[in-house]
Amino acid sequence: MRVTSMESALQTRDRLVMEHVPLVKILAQRLAHRLPAQVEVSELISVGLLGLIDAASRYKPSLGVPFDAFARRRVQGAMLDSLRDLDWAPRSLRRLRRDVDAAIAAVRRRVGREPLESEVAAELSMTPAEYDKAIEQLRVLDIGVIRPLDSGDEDGPSRLELCVDPSEGASTQLERKELRAHLVKAIEQLPERERQILSLYYEEELTLAEIGAVIGVTESRVSQLRSLAVSRLRTLLKESLAIPAPEAKAS
Repeated sequence: MRVTSMESALQTRDRLVMEHVPLVKILAQRLAHRLPAQVEVSELISVGLLGLIDAASRYKPSLGVPFDAFARRRVQGAMLDSLRDLDWAPRSLRRLRRDVDAAIAAVRRRVGREPLESEVAAELSMTPAEYDKAIEQLRVLDIGVIRPLDSGDEDGPSRLELCVDPSEGASTQLERKELRAHLVKAIEQLPERERQILSLYYEEELTLAEIGAVIGVTESRVSQLRSLAVSRLRTLLKESLAIPAPEAKAS
C-alpha cells in the first residue's frame, strides 16, 4: 500500500511538471526581455524547470493553493537566484543604482514629499538628458516581481496570498506578512502614474509598449518611469525598515 501511494505521488508530480513546462518557457522569455543579451533564455528555462520539479514535489493540494500560483513563485525564484549567482550586472551599474536611490532618499528628506525627476537629477548633478539615460540603464536591474497587493474578496484569498509557500515556517510567514504591509504602504506613496505602470506591468503583465499605448507615452518613457518607481520603492522600504541609505555621489 505504501509503495502504491509513493508511485501515485510520483505520477502526480510528473504530471504537474509536464503540464506546466510551457509556463516555465513563458516566464523565462518574459524575464529575458528585461536582461542583457548575454543572458540566454535556455539557461533560464533550465533552472526554471528545476524550480518547477521542486514545486511539484512540495505541492500539497489539501492546502487549497492552486498549483499554478505555487509553481510560479518557485520557478521565478529559481531564475532570480541563478541571476544573482551569475552577478551579470557590472559594478558601475550597481553603483549607479545606489547613487540614484541615495539621491531620491536625500531629496525626499529635504522636501518632505516624493521628489520630482528634475530634483533628483539636480541632486545627482546631472542634466535632464543624463538623468534619463541613467534611469534607462537601470532598467535591466529591475528583474524582481512585485506581486499583486489586492486583498482577498468573496471569490477567495488574494493572488498574493496564494503565492505563499505552505512549507514555510510560522516566523518566515510572519516576516513576509510584515514586509508585504511595508510594501503596500510604500506603493501608496508613489505618484499615481507610477503606481499605474507598476500595476499594469507586474499585475496585468502588459508589455512596455502596451502600457505606453494605455497611458499615452512612448515605450522608452514607460521604461524610465518603471525604473524610477522601483527606485522610489527601494528607498521607501529602506526607510520604513530603518535600513540606512548610502550617501549620494555627485558626478
